Amino acid sequence: MTTHRIGTREEWLAARLELLEAEKHYTRQGDALAQQRQALPWVRIDRDYRFDTEDGEASLADLFRGRSQLLVYHFMFGPDYQAGCPSCSAIADGFNGSTAHLANHDVMLWAVSRAPLAKLLAFRERMSWSFPWASSRDSDFNFDFNVSFTEEQERTTGIDYNFRHKPKFEWCSGGNPVERSFAEMAGTDVPTYHRERPGMSAFIREVGAIYHTYSAYARGVDGIWAMYAWLDRAPKGRNEADGPWWRHHDRYETAS
Repeated sequence: MTTHRIGTREEWLAARLELLEAEKHYTRQGDALAQQRQALPWVRIDRDYRFDTEDGEASLADLFRGRSQLLVYHFMFGPDYQAGCPSCSAIADGFNGSTAHLANHDVMLWAVSRAPLAKLLAFRERMSWSFPWASSRDSDFNFDFNVSFTEEQERTTGIDYNFRHKPKFEWCSGGNPVERSFAEMAGTDVPTYHRERPGMSAFIREVGAIYHTYSAYARGVDGIWAMYAWLDRAPKGRNEADGPWWRHHDRYETAS
């Protein structure tokens, strides 16, 4: 016998109409937040960042590919990883269907990681993805946007991530079971896994100059994680009482 409240169709409809008002309010709040994002001051980019791409070496301006707007997903795939972060991979599973629409609406979407390009492209092929992916391994791009960190920072000073300072990593702890599992799926150890962090950044190009307009990190990228939009509408919601459950989409059958 279910423990959830049971009602008539009439009771369900009354409750659903009450929820509809709350959903409409939430939507209007989202619209207002989007306007706040767009109203942020722009910061001019003066550094000459270089990237490795399938078409050869590229500048940040090259990543725009003729558009005026650029969205970058900071994908956790460090030089010592053997595969992409499982969480970033689950987010990136939703990119393929969006890139063509965005590119035809004056917006380029790229993933950027520090791993060598060959590793990125091999993993992209394994995942059956097609979105553009660039390596920033010879650039300070990831460090300047606070998504990559050094071993020295982990051991001593701590890091600045998600607009807050985080103390040094507890080096000998080896992480919790979820961290160990995710690091193992990425083919590395926990400290190395944590030297990369997820996020996204937005840029605009106007009158020959490039400006940084917005960044979000940690749960700030939930909004672009397509599976969560579905789970939030499923009967049991995200259903994560036991913690993160996902893995690379080609590893579910092998894990059973």
